[in-house]
Amino acid sequence: MGLIRDWFDRHFSDPQVVILTGLLVTAFAVILLLGDMLIPVLASIVIAYLLEGVVRQTQSLKMPRLLVVSVIVILFFTVLIFVLLGLMPLLSNQIAQLVQELPNMMTRGHALLLRLPELYPQFFSEDQVDELINGIRAELASMGQHALSLSLTSVVSLITLLVYLVLMPLLVFFFLKDKDKILAWMRSYLPSDLGLVRQIWQDVDRQIGNYVRGKMIEILLVWVATYIAFILMGLQFALLLSLMVGLSVLIPYIGAAVVTIPVALIAYYQWGLSSDFAYVMVVYGIIQAIDGNVVVPILFSEVVNLHPIAIIVSVLVFGGMWGFWGVFFAIPLATLVQAVMVAWPRFETGVDGQRIKQQG
Repeated sequence: MGLIRDWFDRHFSDPQVVILTGLLVTAFAVILLLGDMLIPVLASIVIAYLLEGVVRQTQSLKMPRLLVVSVIVILFFTVLIFVLLGLMPLLSNQIAQLVQELPNMMTRGHALLLRLPELYPQFFSEDQVDELINGIRAELASMGQHALSLSLTSVVSLITLLVYLVLMPLLVFFFLKDKDKILAWMRSYLPSDLGLVRQIWQDVDRQIGNYVRGKMIEILLVWVATYIAFILMGLQFALLLSLMVGLSVLIPYIGAAVVTIPVALIAYYQWGLSSDFAYVMVVYGIIQAIDGNVVVPILFSEVVNLHPIAIIVSVLVFGGMWGFWGVFFAIPLATLVQAVMVAWPRFETGVDGQRIKQQG
């Protein structure tokens, strides 16, 4: 017990640390327990956070904040709705075409798998191939059942989506319009001395702002570039595949590796092992290389560099807790953890036995 007491006194004797710990635990508990119910609120906060920079720059032209917020929110959601209405039918058609082509793809894949024991008898046996085929069939059957269950709940999902389309513009508008009032109301329930919290938030605010805005730009750039390349090369399901490639940048390292599989499979099904297949994979590799070596360093030059192990662990942990949003904010959340660890006060015992406070 003495060791635990000494550790507690060493780390939590500072009131600033106690305040910071209480805020972090409260925020974590609210999101973990009420996250599903607060999805439109959390999504609206993210959108308001993204638009705040535009509002601040426009307001610098001496325009009233209410007018600026109204115009920007209306423009943003108008463009968003038109993009969704334009893309959703195209994506639905390509998904339907892909589902129709799946039996032919499975037949061709089945024939290729059956040839493996003949071509590579030292690596594959007929029993292994049969096991693999049965496993694929079982997985496809479960995916079909899952798709059926999704179709049965489509009406509820549509109603929920319509409610979100009404609620979220209102929430974003009021978050932007009354930002100062909301922050002042929150500060009224907090202690007056928030030096450590303010220090961490200033650092994290800059990091998260740069990351979120940069990631949205990266998704659009990679999506558009990949779509143009696939269209020019005549690859089937270009819109669907390019969207997958664009969204894959949300998960560093893992996303690019995973999305390569459907791109390669569709290209192989369309052309086989031909020059067209090779050209598509080379162009796809060039886009990935430009994204990783040119686009990412430019967009995220001010974001704290995290070790790849930290990024992968944060994606697994936060993605497992909060799904898509956890994956999207895995790096900002890891940055928050790093900022807290760096700023966390540490106490060392001096020669005279007194504790000396040190910053991490």
